[in-house]
Amino acid sequence: MLEFDYKKWGVQRASKAKLLNFLIEGLTLGGCAVLWASEPDHAPFLIVYETELGERHGVLVYAFLANSKETLNRPQDEHRFQIKYGSDPKAILPLERDPSRLITTIFVGVDLEREVVVAADPVLHDGTKMFISLEFKRSHVEAVQRNAWHAWERDSSKRDGEPVEVLVGVTKRRVADLVRFERLALGLDPGHRQLLAEQFLGNPVLRAAVTPHTLATELELSGEAILDLIQGARRLKMAVRGWVAEHHLERLLSSVPGVEDCKRLDEEGKPDITLRYRGSEPMLIECKNALRTTTSDGTPRVDFQRTRASKSDPCSRYYRPDDFNILAACLHSITERWEFRFALTSSLPAHGKCVGRIQNNLKVGTGWAMDPVDVFRAVAKQ
Repeated sequence: MLEFDYKKWGVQRASKAKLLNFLIEGLTLGGCAVLWASEPDHAPFLIVYETELGERHGVLVYAFLANSKETLNRPQDEHRFQIKYGSDPKAILPLERDPSRLITTIFVGVDLEREVVVAADPVLHDGTKMFISLEFKRSHVEAVQRNAWHAWERDSSKRDGEPVEVLVGVTKRRVADLVRFERLALGLDPGHRQLLAEQFLGNPVLRAAVTPHTLATELELSGEAILDLIQGARRLKMAVRGWVAEHHLERLLSSVPGVEDCKRLDEEGKPDITLRYRGSEPMLIECKNALRTTTSDGTPRVDFQRTRASKSDPCSRYYRPDDFNILAACLHSITERWEFRFALTSSLPAHGKCVGRIQNNLKVGTGWAMDPVDVFRAVAKQ
């Protein structure tokens, strides 16, 4: 039995047993054999199962009941699940992860009536407040039922300043696919989380190709073992995920005539790239991935903020114009090509509430350059 040390919460067996049984039934419908499951009087649930290919997995499930019960002063088409363990409204919920990566953590709302599971990003919600609700729309649930999966940006209009998050829903028989998706998506930015959902959950050919690969043969490891290796090594994972965009950006900038000393900065809290242009002082460049969903007119968007802020200064979540000179927006999550747009940080709109900070919801449209030389020259003139 797979197990690691994580905080357990006492819960009502009668209500939580329905959620645990739903998940077990979903895994079984997906061709898995459930080998062991924790008791439903404690949360989160730990389930160990074996796939049709003989691969053994563990999943730690923070599960809550989702429904569309009409509530006073709430939209009629709203679905939600309340994040609640215990009786302390001030409690904080840690979404714990197995350091060995043998067990995948998922954070879900389960709609028993509609047989739908909606998953939120467990990294983004680690340390979330209890007794709050996570809402989504009826149209999203209907899309899940219609297509057996759906991924969308959660409405952020009433959550000013909070990071953009992408929710992913599946039907009951695709619970195993959801677990594998969350295993692959761990730590991804919202744009690539949504892109991965579309590629993995929405494309049976790509989904079937996840495990077999020539690299697996070369390394004499299974596809799952390679994924475990990547997840367990911080620098390797960054190279495969976050550093890929930076690698393409560095390669692009290095090829620009007049650029010198172009290199990546592998330091926590520092910008991503430094360079000189035609003898200039060093320029600092930050690379951010665009969100998958554009505006109604097709303009790319960037959620430009840090994941966490210090408790003493909520505004520390947002960047200052002097933190670096240039922002490079990577459009791969939209175009699936490694292309970029560039803007001077001094020209980006100011945050509406935090003085001296940059707005977090940026539109990559007018004022953004396709040619980095345009911003290099502008920085040199400052």
